[in-house]
Amino acid sequence: MNRKCFIAGLICSIGLMNPSSITAQVAAIKTESVKGGGLIGRWDIKVSENGSEHPSWLEVELSGFSTLVGRFVSTGGSARPISKVTYDNGKFSFSIPPQWEREDRDMMLEGTVSDTGIHGTIHTSSGQSYPFTGAKAPDLKRTTAPVWGKAIKLFNGKDLKGWSVSGQNQWVVKDGILTSPHSGSNLISEQKFSDFKLHVEFRYQQGSNSGVYLRGRYETQIIDNPKTDHPNSHLFGGIYGFLVPNEMVVGDPGQWQTFDITLVGRIVTVVANGKTIICNQEIPGITGGALDGNEAEPGPIYFQGDHGPIEFRNIVITPAK
Repeated sequence: MNRKCFIAGLICSIGLMNPSSITAQVAAIKTESVKGGGLIGRWDIKVSENGSEHPSWLEVELSGFSTLVGRFVSTGGSARPISKVTYDNGKFSFSIPPQWEREDRDMMLEGTVSDTGIHGTIHTSSGQSYPFTGAKAPDLKRTTAPVWGKAIKLFNGKDLKGWSVSGQNQWVVKDGILTSPHSGSNLISEQKFSDFKLHVEFRYQQGSNSGVYLRGRYETQIIDNPKTDHPNSHLFGGIYGFLVPNEMVVGDPGQWQTFDITLVGRIVTVVANGKTIICNQEIPGITGGALDGNEAEPGPIYFQGDHGPIEFRNIVITPAK
């Protein structure tokens, strides 16, 4: 074959290839060739603690040529960085320092990668050990734009019909307002949703803290932090431990404030007090305090009631058809 024709044909073939396909193929080759490549990705984890199952989350990625790093969400707290994941012959491990734990020792996780997922043991900062299993987290990508259905009032302004609590109930309805007068149980909607638009109004006392969990898995933070604070994923309006608002729009204690949140797949937009502070950002995984790690399934709206007094009203959700 004429050398010029061969080169021209090769160039044409490359030009006709989808750039995203080329990127994906290169990434796949790179992942397969890396030691521990089968561990790379996001994992929804189930931890068995004293007969109960609790959700957790792990992300592992490649840093440079061969170092594995990541993030980990325990059964409580927020996403923590993993400086190095050690991998050898299908087995992996890492340790992370305490976050909200009172003990001074590191948490350690040891596991094995198999064709069916990952499994192993978590050694907590308090010295206890619990078994875990994990499956690859779903992408939750949507191929078409949502078509919105009819708006639903989740709170009738009269009683707790349509809601359940996670323990002993402290929630009451007073003057048409859904009220948690002190720390106690979380409040969970009986209806479950996949993609939706949510409007909610809330009010808290000085120093209080709460949150709105989307699908029962992703917390949008409510907290009385100073207006002068720099935006942070742990402060007002952040997706706890993951997404940072672009500005601080927190109101005053005792003032009614609003969230308008759109969630489609993993993509979230948060409008707080009339300003868009998170716009079409991906939520990587579950946040601490999630009800479960079944990310492919619909889930409820739940309000955090275990961090201080909080009030809600005008709770309206518009689900996708």
